[in-house]
Amino acid sequence: MQAWQVQENGEPSEVMRLRDTERPVPGEGQVLLRVRAANVNFPDALLCRGQYQVRPPLPFTPGVEICGETEDGRRVLATPALPFGGFAEYAVADPAALLPAPDSLDDAEAAALHIGYQTGWFALHRRAALQAGETLLVHAAAGGVGSAAVQLGKAAGATVIGVVGGAQKAAVARELGCDVVIDRRGEEVIAAVKEATGGHGADVVYDPVGGTAYEQSAKVVAFEGRIVVVGFAGGTVPRPALNHALLKNYSILGLHWGLYNTKKPELVRHCHEQLTALAARGAIRPLVSERVPIDGAADAVQRVADGVTTGRIAVMPGAGRTGGAGAAADAEAGAAADPDAGAAS
Repeated sequence: MQAWQVQENGEPSEVMRLRDTERPVPGEGQVLLRVRAANVNFPDALLCRGQYQVRPPLPFTPGVEICGETEDGRRVLATPALPFGGFAEYAVADPAALLPAPDSLDDAEAAALHIGYQTGWFALHRRAALQAGETLLVHAAAGGVGSAAVQLGKAAGATVIGVVGGAQKAAVARELGCDVVIDRRGEEVIAAVKEATGGHGADVVYDPVGGTAYEQSAKVVAFEGRIVVVGFAGGTVPRPALNHALLKNYSILGLHWGLYNTKKPELVRHCHEQLTALAARGAIRPLVSERVPIDGAADAVQRVADGVTTGRIAVMPGAGRTGGAGAAADAEAGAAADPDAGAAS
């Protein structure tokens, strides 16, 4: 089979190599899955760089989110068990973590319903208790994680303000359903949020970026508002001023979705049921901006790392080979790197 392997840490485009290998052999209690679609996530880039909280032994195959097929023909969602990740024709996974793929979504969309939407659902509902009629501010609203939060916020009845970087991403955010879109490259975010909310501020802030985005969040969060920290795609981990949180009466909430898989796995299944129902009635639909063949995976991971993509890129192992250059042609022409596409939890 074909599989991408990382044999040393570094930038994805430099360290990912497509190899012909044997199918992985599942460990005790694991299952073999044929990969139907594998979505590219920011953690894939961090894995390549050796900067993720999980560091699999070298060599390993990245790809943390797939729609796969079991040996008995069931279509499922899975987070593959590293080192046998999803950028390959076959992966392995723990059976207890398999979730049924929604019939209403194709393979790429189904794979994208997993990590990003689970992160958004837990952040907005479990942690922040978002209510209908409240205002939700989403940083990196056109990215893979941000786009999920936008759709989930609208489905919950919130007014959604999306912050993006660039005109193309602003157009995507509007198509996703944002009531207000702020282009941080041409607008002053703090002033724009205060104007859009009549000075009230955002009741809930969804922040997968960190750094400057968090600093802006603290200045625009409403009285008794909630800032949910889900990642640091901007590359800087902020240092919150707790005296400011005290004086302004707002909450700073963390969300590491992966912990629910070990601490409260029943909530992960409950969340999947909720997401499946929302997808079935058309309230949410993952934004898959590109579908690339397996030999486009390294280029796709690098572009997500560089922040020049919108939504999700899906790697389709059954789509054949293009010679490696085809996927790059779909990149945003002339886009400057920014963190909008690179969000992780």
